[in-house]
Amino acid sequence: MAALLKRFLKFGRPSTALGSGLARRKATLGTSPGAAVRVRFAPSPTGFLHLGGLRTALYNYIFAKKHQGSFILRLEDTDQTRLVPGAAENIEDMLEWAGIPPDESPRRGGPAGPYQQSQRLELYAQATEALLKTGAAYPCFCSPQRLELLKKEALRNRQTPRYDNRCRNLSQKQVAQKLAKDPKPAIRFRLEEAAPAFQDLVYGWNRHEVASVEGDPVILKSDGFPTYHLACVVDDHHMGISHVLRGSEWLVSTSKHLLLYQALGWQPPQFAHLPLLLNRDGSKLSKRQGDIFLKHFATVGFLPDALLDIITNCGSGFAEKQMGRTLPELITQFNLMRVTCHSALLDLEKLPEFNRLHLQRLVSSETQRHQLVRTLQALVEEAFGSQLQDRDILDPAYMERVLLLRQGHICRLQDLVSPAYSYLWTRPAVDRAQLSAISENVDVIAKRMLGLLERSSTSLTQEVLSGELKKLSEGLEGTKHSNIMKLLRLALSGQTQGPPVAEMMVSLGPKEVRERIQKVLSS
Repeated sequence: MAALLKRFLKFGRPSTALGSGLARRKATLGTSPGAAVRVRFAPSPTGFLHLGGLRTALYNYIFAKKHQGSFILRLEDTDQTRLVPGAAENIEDMLEWAGIPPDESPRRGGPAGPYQQSQRLELYAQATEALLKTGAAYPCFCSPQRLELLKKEALRNRQTPRYDNRCRNLSQKQVAQKLAKDPKPAIRFRLEEAAPAFQDLVYGWNRHEVASVEGDPVILKSDGFPTYHLACVVDDHHMGISHVLRGSEWLVSTSKHLLLYQALGWQPPQFAHLPLLLNRDGSKLSKRQGDIFLKHFATVGFLPDALLDIITNCGSGFAEKQMGRTLPELITQFNLMRVTCHSALLDLEKLPEFNRLHLQRLVSSETQRHQLVRTLQALVEEAFGSQLQDRDILDPAYMERVLLLRQGHICRLQDLVSPAYSYLWTRPAVDRAQLSAISENVDVIAKRMLGLLERSSTSLTQEVLSGELKKLSEGLEGTKHSNIMKLLRLALSGQTQGPPVAEMMVSLGPKEVRERIQKVLSS
């Protein structure tokens, strides 16, 4: 910092007007990005990845893949005081879990690395030196106490706090004197009165006269770390970013960024600001909600495709709303020109239905079904462990049969280890009195059931069993078919509600059904 400011004093004040494009174009540090599509997702690791961040990352990913481009993960970790341990790893882990891994990232590396801003400080120093040389930036010696007083005074007068540009016009002599006392001042960027207009790919033509509503912003802090405004411009340039797709909260700052591009003589990328993702009631998603983090959804069994589906279905960018879209379909159907300015309202109460559709699709695929079987085996082991009377229930063929029978009825794999489905993994404890309360003909019904099993053991399909079960009430005066089904359901599952008895029997298999019915006779 000290060496940089000594060179600033050596440069002297620029001979041309400080705002002239000519003076600033001389500070060029790089070449214009190539024609290839390169986009970036640039979160700050001050928290774990949540749905809002996932949506921004997804739109960048599908835009890149639609145009055979590259999707880059860059971590903006310049605010060292707010970093959350494990957040950087979580962000990349969750992008991979979601099926939208970056092509270049801190973990994967790449030609434009490093991909953490804290490791790119030299680039920011070079850009700052160029801005100081042309007079587009200047050192600021104002103390934190003075800046806080300015803020309080503005708030007391019901005005928007802004820096009063006190250090903007210091002479070289004054700067030298202050540097002797404070060798590490902050560096501010001199805002132009006439900010350039730009055409946002979502919001259309925009111009924000930032100089009239705010003071000159700090671009390099006294600790040598840049602020967001400088870092994102420098990094987007050096990484060859062609399109910046980011949240609409940065729309107002874009004019400021364009002034920086102009001052550095660089060609800016194209901008597309995405409308906010909000709760169903229009309130902002908040990290304090707890249940908006991707790790939460992964832990409780929601599928990545279901999350990608619901966060695109509630927004824009597609010709029509459609549930059940896969990632390849999202890439094919996405059109940035269809993204509107309207906020996307997210109704998470619909997520189970989205998940049900995607789970059903996975079950119907033999390859994916085998992966689900392995996951279900682990879930059963974890949920029941020592309670398993028969380890054969972990047999993949049994697991697969359960999945095929219950597809379309369950929303998550975890549903199959809930109390409602415990009968699939452990034998229920049913009192004789519970069965007798339903019908006095417990033994007769049980024997008829065993006979049915003997006759149908080679063709135990749900359709065949449904027909055979209807015959059990024949000759039993005062016993309704519905009561027989209640009794059998209770005997087989220990529950009064659940899937059809015929499906329960097919799921459990003839051997297990026989043992459970014989237990009724011996009780």
